[in-house]
Amino acid sequence: MTLVLVGVHAVRTLVLSDDADIEVLTYFAFIPARYGLPDTMFYLPGGWGPKVWSVVTYALLHANWMHLIVNLVWLLAFGTPVARRFGSVRFTVFCAVTAAAGAGAHYFTHPDALVPLIGASAAVSGAMAAAVRFAFAPGAALSGARSIFADHLPAGSLAQNFRDTRVLTFVGAWFALNLLFAFGISMPGADGAEIAWQAHVGGFVAGLLLFSLFDPVPRSRTA
Repeated sequence: MTLVLVGVHAVRTLVLSDDADIEVLTYFAFIPARYGLPDTMFYLPGGWGPKVWSVVTYALLHANWMHLIVNLVWLLAFGTPVARRFGSVRFTVFCAVTAAAGAGAHYFTHPDALVPLIGASAAVSGAMAAAVRFAFAPGAALSGARSIFADHLPAGSLAQNFRDTRVLTFVGAWFALNLLFAFGISMPGADGAEIAWQAHVGGFVAGLLLFSLFDPVPRSRTA
């Protein structure tokens, strides 16, 4: 996935002209107004196709190299253990689903926006949520006694996770950080652009709730 994200951005910045790149954004970025406003009020090319694929393909596009690098750092940190656990196919589908959930959350709050939504942050947030579902299990990566099977140990249920103060602390800190974004605090690579924190929340919540549907490891039976 890392190579795909880097490759897409490299082509956009090193190969395509500015006009061609704008066309790519028009077809593949998530633009809420494409769904929320009548076609007679504005024109976006592509017909119904972008309405289908842009809820996922926007995650492949980034504003600049710093935006991409920030997402890749978090993806490598949290997506790597999830990818090891899920396998490549499940992980790819999981990222697509959490990206779509992020687009849905963004659309819910910006139904008429013409500003395109881009970036893998929603999918990265989903991976962070998935990782926290098993990272604190006994013997897992953040348990304090990591085993050689750290990424493949049984995860507890969502209720069990939320009885763990470490999970609550992580989730609370994550939401606090995004609350700062909601109040206008920026981050590296944003270049003054508004951070789509709602998409982060959508991806994170989807990752928490849908983790069990993708997890191939049998559930822990611990009460």
